[in-house]
Amino acid sequence: MTDGTAVDEAQLRDLIPGVLAALVRRGADFATAEDAVQEALVKAVETWSNTPPDDPKGWLITTAWHRFVDIVRADTARRNREDRLSAEPPRGPSASTDDTLQLYFLCAHPSLTPSSAVALTLRAVGGLTTRQIAQAYFVPETTMAQRISRAKRTVAAVRFDRPGDLHTVLRVLYLVFNEGYTGDVDLAVEAIRLARQLTAATDDPEVAGLLALFLLHHARRRARTRPDGSLVPLSEQDRGLWERDLIAEGIAVLQAALARDRLGEYQAQAAIAALHADAQTVSETDWVQIVEWYDELVRLTDSPIVRLNRAVAVGEADGPRSGLAALAQLDPSLPRYTAAAAYLHERSGDIATAARLYTEAAAHAQNLAERNHLTLQAAAIRQRLSCGDG
Repeated sequence: MTDGTAVDEAQLRDLIPGVLAALVRRGADFATAEDAVQEALVKAVETWSNTPPDDPKGWLITTAWHRFVDIVRADTARRNREDRLSAEPPRGPSASTDDTLQLYFLCAHPSLTPSSAVALTLRAVGGLTTRQIAQAYFVPETTMAQRISRAKRTVAAVRFDRPGDLHTVLRVLYLVFNEGYTGDVDLAVEAIRLARQLTAATDDPEVAGLLALFLLHHARRRARTRPDGSLVPLSEQDRGLWERDLIAEGIAVLQAALARDRLGEYQAQAAIAALHADAQTVSETDWVQIVEWYDELVRLTDSPIVRLNRAVAVGEADGPRSGLAALAQLDPSLPRYTAAAAYLHERSGDIATAARLYTEAAAHAQNLAERNHLTLQAAAIRQRLSCGDG
């Protein structure tokens, strides 16, 4: 605890993965173990105010294990397991990195849907309450409780000692980050916190690459929207609002990851974000190097969305006609294809086509803020046309 007189709830939440993993590794089923850990946390908040223990994690493991045993004993259908479970749990501090990593793997199990994996990760690893997660996803608490319960049942029989898929874990964290801020839970901040935990639990440079990507994107957050909630394109953002400390940290994390010469898609994405963040003005953006990083990203992922973003970057580096030529090689049904085409036509001076495409893109926008932005772009160009510009 930070000052010896109050419970540090952030530190408590950081301890959750190791405590939960310790119980599961010892043989507890996931759902009951998670309930026991939550009760131990409540007891910690109630009893640690004046005299926090010297070993908070060991205290939580012991308390949660005793609670787990009590729960099992109360279940008459499992009385035959009582002898095996009643042994005293290990005391004292224990290494948490391996257990924490395994818990990430469990929550990101391929048998779970992406939404269930995210919810279970936020609950079990992040320590968020069901109410907080429900609020973040704009669903009733009962609905989220059912989703999490189903996820727990799904992973209940999964062996905890099997190697997991780190890429799936990273994808789940990426989904968490992209949810952004909703209600009283800032999922972008939560994703950064979890990514820091995962970085400490593994030496994979892609984990560091993901953390760097989060930091670099989050650094621009305040500049992304106006007071009325409307979107501000990157080229129009007030760079004085960018958080330079996060940018510096993100670049440092990225450089350390790239130095290991095991390039992955998150490192490549972070490199692109770093080039944007490093430019003091729009005109100073190194678009040629950004295109080169998109080439690497295409090689790594062969993603149509990456190719679309690359086409826009080509339009900046080599001119809008080159960008349109690159875009023409892609499927027009791709998300944001029409918006990209509208932008490149506007850059090329064909504003009549741009106005039509912006209107079309707005009709297929993926969210209200994006729709409003594209609608305003179309209106602004029509205004120019009515004034005889173009």
